[in-house]
Amino acid sequence: MIVILGPTATGKTKFAAQLAALTNAEIISADSRQVYKRMTIGTGKDYEDYAVDCIKIPYHLVDIVEPGYEYNIFEFKRDFYRAYHDIIGRGKNVILCGGSGMYIEAVIANYRLDEVPINKLLRQQLAEKDDEELTAMLREMKSLHNHTDTDTRERLLRAIEIEMYFNSHLQEEEDPIVPEKILGLCGDRDIIRQRVTDRLQRRLEEENMIGEVQALIDSGVDTERLKRYGLEYKYITMYVMGEISYDEMFLKLNIAIHQFSKRQMTWFRRMEKHGYHIEWINIKDVKTYLANVDK
Repeated sequence: MIVILGPTATGKTKFAAQLAALTNAEIISADSRQVYKRMTIGTGKDYEDYAVDCIKIPYHLVDIVEPGYEYNIFEFKRDFYRAYHDIIGRGKNVILCGGSGMYIEAVIANYRLDEVPINKLLRQQLAEKDDEELTAMLREMKSLHNHTDTDTRERLLRAIEIEMYFNSHLQEEEDPIVPEKILGLCGDRDIIRQRVTDRLQRRLEEENMIGEVQALIDSGVDTERLKRYGLEYKYITMYVMGEISYDEMFLKLNIAIHQFSKRQMTWFRRMEKHGYHIEWINIKDVKTYLANVDK
C-alpha cells in the first residue's frame, strides 16, 4: 500500500489516479466527507480525475452513505479493511489517498476502534451530571486533542461510554498495515492559497455549489446537520437560510478553508514527529516524479 496525503487543493486525487495506472493499483479514499452521496461539489469529488488515458481507475469509499448520516472513524476503518482485502485479493495494489489525517492514521497506526454498544445504565447514571462535569470526567480518561468529543452532550456521553468500554474489554489485535511509502503533496503557500480561492470561486459561480446545498435541504437533510459537516456546507447553508450575505459567506468560507489547510499540515507534521516518514513532492514536480516510477 502507498499512502498519498497533503492539504486541500494540491491535486491528490489526480496524482493518485496517475500513480495507480502505473502501479496496477486501486484507490481507497480517506476523505471524511466524500463518503456522502449527493455531496459532490462541496467535497471536491473530481470524478474526471480518476480517468487516466480514458481508463477509469477504480476507487472505493466514495458515495457510500446518505447525507445526514453521521459516518464515523470506526466505520471508516471497518470499510477500509473490507476494501483493502478485496483489492489485494484480486492481485492489485492499494493507494490510500486523502486529506483526513485522522482517517489515514487510524489505518497505519492501527487505532483501537471497537464497535461499542449503547450502555443505557451508564447513561442513566450520568444523566444528573452537567456538561462541565462530564467534560472533566472524560479528561481524566483521555487527552482531549480537539473539541469534537465535547461539542454536544450526546458526543460527551458517547465518548465516556467508549472509554469505559475500552477499559473493561480486551481487543483482538489486527495486523497493522505498514505502507510501502507515504507521499505528501505540497507547494508554495501563496500558490496553494490562490488555488483554494480560485477553486471556491469556480465552484460557486460555475459549478452551482449553492444549488447543491439547496437540493440537499429540499430533500430533507437537516440544516443543522449540514452545518456540522463544516466548511462549504456550513457557510452556504447559513447563506441559503438568510443568516449571512453572499459576500460574507464567501469571505468567511474562504478564510475557513485556508485555516483548514493549515490544520491539515499541522496534523501531517505531527505524524512526522511521531516517526512517520513522509516523502514530500512539490506539486510542480509531480510529472517528473511519475515519469520516474518503476512500472
